[in-house]
Amino acid sequence: MSNERGLIAPAYTGRLAVEGVPALRIPDDSMEPEIAYRFIHDELMLDGNSRLNLATFVTTWMDPQAERLMAETFDKNMIDKDEYPLTAAIESRCVSMVADLFNAPGLDPEDSSTATGASTIGSSEAVMLGGLALKWRWREKKTGGTPNLVLGSNVQVVWEKFCRYFEVEPRYLPMEEGRYVITPEQVTEAVDENTIGVVVIAGTTYTGELEPVKEVAAALDKLAADGGPDIPIHVDAASGGFVLPFLHPDVEWDFRVPRVVSINVSGHKYGLTYPGVGFVVWRGKEDLAEDLVFRVNYLGGDMPTFTLNFSRPGNQVIGQYYNFLRLGRAGYTDIMKALSSTAQWFAGQIAEEEEIDVLTDGSAIPVVTFKLNDPCPFTVFDISHGLRVYGWQVPAYTMPDNATDVAVLRVVVREGFSRDMARVLHQHLVEVMDGLRRIQAGGHLKNQHFAH
Repeated sequence: MSNERGLIAPAYTGRLAVEGVPALRIPDDSMEPEIAYRFIHDELMLDGNSRLNLATFVTTWMDPQAERLMAETFDKNMIDKDEYPLTAAIESRCVSMVADLFNAPGLDPEDSSTATGASTIGSSEAVMLGGLALKWRWREKKTGGTPNLVLGSNVQVVWEKFCRYFEVEPRYLPMEEGRYVITPEQVTEAVDENTIGVVVIAGTTYTGELEPVKEVAAALDKLAADGGPDIPIHVDAASGGFVLPFLHPDVEWDFRVPRVVSINVSGHKYGLTYPGVGFVVWRGKEDLAEDLVFRVNYLGGDMPTFTLNFSRPGNQVIGQYYNFLRLGRAGYTDIMKALSSTAQWFAGQIAEEEEIDVLTDGSAIPVVTFKLNDPCPFTVFDISHGLRVYGWQVPAYTMPDNATDVAVLRVVVREGFSRDMARVLHQHLVEVMDGLRRIQAGGHLKNQHFAH
């Protein structure tokens, strides 16, 4: 590109307009595709590096072949099952595979329709669908009263949304310092004849711990046998559903526990698929009210649907199916063992620092949480801020009611976070703490809050 004097214009400035692009309104004029790409690309460079984001459970690395398949299917609308029958068939297979993984009874290995469930945009939608099924189940038996849901104060915020949006009274069970999961005793004291269900978490957001599904079920069994209400369990396995079957196959938390009627799981967490895909599955067809399933034919063919979303891309389901075929049970097992090993190695390293108290070491699911011992001249928020200087995003947050005096840091070990990266993180953590020790007491940073 030449200017009036015949000189070559600066390559970057010449190709891109020096005038600003409006951020809050559509520009008046068009621009070349490469220029539009460059404007957006440059702005996104200021985002954090997703691979160094240890706050998220969401997958940040996949095989190149999976990325290619997903790119090839961006244009497939998951809801158009008549137009894309193979994509629809793959979705049905994935639901069946998840139901089988969670030991749903009565499945026919040759007939995917024997599984009751749906793929979703993530566990948030799956939670809403599971909660709605509980409410409908309760409504079929009750004629009055206000429905309530029993759950720990450690639940993910989507459960709060469900209760508010669908007019269900939440009965939160408080935590306490040193105990960050619910107990069977809390559950039986909180339920009554208007309880639509109890939520038990397989892999909590706060610490990665496993709540006692089997023990809660046994307490509810006894309550029902003694003439009390017969309350179903929904397991929120968003974080642990694709870990436990491979890392702890003998732990009974799924449909092997008869009182569990539904389970949600995130494929884009330890299902190892890019966001967003999730699943919700039920024990059997009788646990999903037919009244919740809609049937439409204006896309061609009779199409049953039970989702909050309608149109959504099919490529995430394709990515999940790729993982199921590519890895198999053996591959998932190897990966989960490797991630757990890395998490436990990291937990062992940081435990050597006198200020650090490790709460969870990554042995349940690959999540390490730790707090600081008292007294300490700096806070977990100082450490989180210091690690950002190196590019690491490690969240610091306070624990749920009634343990808000406890503040922790959490490291989620995901596929793509190698032992070598854990070594570097440990090195940087030590350097940050060394620097903070040299800061006078009272010079720490303002507390930040964890949005889970």
